[in-house]
Amino acid sequence: MLCYTYQGILEAHILELIMFLIIGIVIGIFSGFFGVGGGFILTPILLLSGYSPVVAIATSLLYTIGTSVSGVLVHFRLKNIQYKIAAVIGLSGIAATQVAHPFVMFLEKMGWDDVLIPVLYLILLAYFAFSMLRKGNPSDDSSVSSDSPSPSLVKQIFIGFFGGFISTSLGVGGGFVLVPLLITFLGMKPRQAVGTSLLGVFFMVSVGFITYAVNTPINYWIGIALIIGALIGGQMGGILTSYYRNKEIRKLLGSLYIFTWISLLFKLFGWNLAGLIILIVFFVYLLVRFAGRFVNRENVKGT
Repeated sequence: MLCYTYQGILEAHILELIMFLIIGIVIGIFSGFFGVGGGFILTPILLLSGYSPVVAIATSLLYTIGTSVSGVLVHFRLKNIQYKIAAVIGLSGIAATQVAHPFVMFLEKMGWDDVLIPVLYLILLAYFAFSMLRKGNPSDDSSVSSDSPSPSLVKQIFIGFFGGFISTSLGVGGGFVLVPLLITFLGMKPRQAVGTSLLGVFFMVSVGFITYAVNTPINYWIGIALIIGALIGGQMGGILTSYYRNKEIRKLLGSLYIFTWISLLFKLFGWNLAGLIILIVFFVYLLVRFAGRFVNRENVKGT
């Protein structure tokens, strides 16, 4: 009887790891395509699945290390990375992570983390959805090239610091903040913003994760399964950007923000399952759309 019980537990654990491997691949595809690191998607899923906010944040930061490395490799080959800008936002983001961690610990101590973290998510998601979907975005007609004058250093530092603070506070890579800010404030085209964001994200989340790992219990087996999935999916997502126009990438990113916003709103009202179903349906739609574009693939240049 004990043997059967142990075998059942082992099988359940293996199934759980396979599930997280698949989740890692799927989110990795979105990470490589949108440049959002992956924590932006994974953290809500973990919250909706019943994980505490702090454990969800720490696990998401670990996962985002894998997605950012995978994404950077493919965008390096596609020449979508502005290295100087990535270095500035990465270093300023690292400084911000050291400010954000005590803030999150304070929220948990006061018992406010279950409400304030999702509410902060909702506010940011609403703003970025609007900024991505509005017409006349300057990034449609111009971009930052390696030969053009460097954008304002103050703007770069602000973007990096804000992204790093949000990254550590919400357990996201920071990319879901960096990409729209790089597009709207620095005038980058979406493909450039995606590649540059992923490199900056790598610097931020590496330090942010270490900060959490010291005091937060993490299931590293789940983390490894997620990262393996991220390494596979990130490559696929990065390649997919070459089959979409910049306008299409921007609109899809805005749609991603909207559906994540809706799912988290449901979570605040206690409708966790409904919120999770909304995300799953939208992700399936995106995957089907990606598959269709890949089958009829043709490299796309310009906007």
